[in-house]
Amino acid sequence: MNIRLHSRIRRELLTALSVAAAIVLWQVVAEFIVDNRIILPSFTDVVAAFLSPAVMNSLLIDLGTSLLHFGVGLGAALLIGIPLGVGMGWFRTLDSLADPIIEVLRPIPPLAWIPFAIIWFGLTTQAAGFVIFVGAFFPILTGAYTGLRGVPKTFVEAGKVLGCDTNLELIRHIALPAALPAIASGIRVAMGVGWMCLVAAEIFGVSRYGIGHKLWVSYSLQNMPNVVVYMLILGFLGLVIDRLFRAYTDSRLLRWRTGEVV
Repeated sequence: MNIRLHSRIRRELLTALSVAAAIVLWQVVAEFIVDNRIILPSFTDVVAAFLSPAVMNSLLIDLGTSLLHFGVGLGAALLIGIPLGVGMGWFRTLDSLADPIIEVLRPIPPLAWIPFAIIWFGLTTQAAGFVIFVGAFFPILTGAYTGLRGVPKTFVEAGKVLGCDTNLELIRHIALPAALPAIASGIRVAMGVGWMCLVAAEIFGVSRYGIGHKLWVSYSLQNMPNVVVYMLILGFLGLVIDRLFRAYTDSRLLRWRTGEVV
């Protein structure tokens, strides 16, 4: 226990030192080498911008708006991507029907859908959610499909012996639990891609609020310290969302994997 605690403290100290060193290097380069707030704002400039009324007065509304856009897109991707991926992974006929269409649409960048998002939904929350949906949908679909395809045949045969007679019962009690690691991995990738699409989804003005929208407005005003503030907020918030998802899946959905070396 003491060795484990000592190792954890050591890792945390190394993390703190690396962050502190990066901040010092950033400040020195920005202040004494670049010496131009537009090209590279310093750390102190960014802190001052974060504490300014221009950021603080609307920060909670901006965070709520961005999370709403993200939730709409990711929620739709989960509702459609998981069932379709499970169906394609289990039923060969559905796979043969859907796979050509999926493979044509999958390489199209999410940002290419912005014109149609505006035409179909207007400048609304649904338009921003649609762009995020496109970015998140295919990793979720791929994770579910790969997970179902990877279920060992012995699991299926054991399920039949134990009383799972229908496809629905086999999927629910055998295939879906076995595919959860791949599905969770796909969702995690999708959350990252969807979060990266957030800025693009908010740039075209679906709202007067949102982290991506404020980042673009700050850039148009050449207020680069504010741009860095919103970039860091996006990074930290994305990190928090990822850690929360990992903690939930590891403690609830994938508890049976505890101790595995993966």
